Parts: sequence; C-alpha cells; structure tokens
Amino acid sequence: MSAFKPVRRKFTAREAAERLGVTTRTVQRLMAEPREQYLARANTKREQVAQLRTEGLSVRAIAEKLEISKSTVGRYVQEYEKIN
Repeated sequence: MSAFKPVRRKFTAREAAERLGVTTRTVQRLMAEPREQYLARANTKREQVAQLRTEGLSVRAIAEKLEISKSTVGRYVQEYEKIN
C-alpha cells in the first residue's frame, strides 16, 4: 500500500505519529512514496551527478547545486566511477 497523493514530508514519521495519535508504521505506510517514483527520482539525481562530475564540478559544488548532501553525492560518484 502506498500513499494516494505522495508528498515529501517536512517532519519525521515519529513526529507525525505523535501529533496524530497513531503508530509510526501507520504514518510510514500512508505517507510512503511509491517505490517506482522513488527509484525514478533517485536515478535522475544519479544522472545529474554523473553529468556534473564529467563537467569537472567538485563533490561539494554538486551537492550545493542539487541541494543534496555531500555524502550522497560522494556515493553516487563512487557508483558511477565503478561502472565506468
């Protein structure tokens, strides 16, 4: 089961559960982004990271540009470099 209208949360499942008086698992189940959408979004980020890295940008610059963490960018770069 996944959310009918998935929206990126700005709070944790635990915080939502406490506010609503339900379990954390209930919030996760109802608010979850469908796996296919998550993978598509993640793969798009991976492609953007690979493209920016081939343009010569640093991990820090890529992270700032895409608004993701440096560790995520570093992991994507390692995955990309392992393949190529």
